[in-house]
Amino acid sequence: MKLSIVKTKEGVSYLYPFILVTSLFFLWGFAHSILDVLNKHFQEVLVISKTKSALIQAVVYGGYFLMALPAGMFIKRYGYRAGIILGLLLYGLGAFLFIPGSFLMSFYFFLFSLFIIGCGLTCLETASNPYVTVLGEPESAASRLNLAQSFNGLGWIFGPLIGGLILFSDDSQASDIIYPYLIIGCSVIVIALCFIRIPLPEVKEESFSAIIEKKLHRYPHFVWGVVVLFLYVAAQTGINSFFINYVTETAPEISNRTASLLLSFGGMGLFMAGRFAGSYLMRKVKATFLLGINGIGAILMMLIVLTQLKWISITALFLCFLFESIMFPTIFALSLKGLGYHTKKASSILIMSIVGGAIAPIMMGMLGEESMAIGFIIPLLCFIAIFIYAIRFSKLYR
Repeated sequence: MKLSIVKTKEGVSYLYPFILVTSLFFLWGFAHSILDVLNKHFQEVLVISKTKSALIQAVVYGGYFLMALPAGMFIKRYGYRAGIILGLLLYGLGAFLFIPGSFLMSFYFFLFSLFIIGCGLTCLETASNPYVTVLGEPESAASRLNLAQSFNGLGWIFGPLIGGLILFSDDSQASDIIYPYLIIGCSVIVIALCFIRIPLPEVKEESFSAIIEKKLHRYPHFVWGVVVLFLYVAAQTGINSFFINYVTETAPEISNRTASLLLSFGGMGLFMAGRFAGSYLMRKVKATFLLGINGIGAILMMLIVLTQLKWISITALFLCFLFESIMFPTIFALSLKGLGYHTKKASSILIMSIVGGAIAPIMMGMLGEESMAIGFIIPLLCFIAIFIYAIRFSKLYR
């Protein structure tokens, strides 16, 4: 990693805070990606429909909508470090609730547990995403956030890998769901204790009077950033949620377990690689240009997915993970550019837009109840909007 992206012009280095906070990105990547295995697992174990199983994503991402503003106010008052600790504690609590849940085997109790996890993830993302953007010069914010989000991609690999191996093994039991959440619950609490003992520098955003006086709704790149981030998370969550369904329907010879491994190493592997590559490329080309190119690629891949041409379409679905990889951190950093004093509040509103992940899976489940391919119309429309956003605000970055 080039140290220049975590240094200010005055020579202040934020390397160690950057490394510590980046470790958190893995945690919520794991939490989100294991949902895609739970989706298919609950369809079979609890005998529920695709539409009902999509409530798994709905409660987690719904937690983002309900918790984002309270999390933002908490962080504004107590700082980024306190927000991170609160998020980790809520995350751990939700994970440990899976222990009684594995005995009750109640779908709605699992939903409650996932909602608590969602609230914890909201605090983590509300604190960590904007914190990374200010750990250096504004010009390198998108590159820095893409680098941190690359480790989020690593979490996305391990979620379906561990979940698939445990829940889709030949001798798996319905109650085996306890194991991945027991492991992550213990891990999260240990990390929370580390953050309690290790202080982080509280970076101050610029607070020029002209910036304070200007209201958030007067920044069009932020307003449309909220809308487009909503659509991106909708697309990403919808694709992930029904990846296993799509692959097993398009190629019936593929088992659930094999599909979950394909999601882990194939889809999420490309996702992580795309973020590393994006972080590097953004030091050489405009972030919005790269966002536009990736938008075109994602649109083309979704069109091929809709044709359901067996392995051709499955390959296109894999490649879509590569094209969508840089979208979240790039849109997030672009939306916060030049907001100064308003950064923490703006971050809360952007995190609220993650509620798109609660809506799209339900819509896709309804459209794809008979044929999953039809449901992928939803992410196609979302990627079209992202491409338009990249073109519209192409002058915001160098």
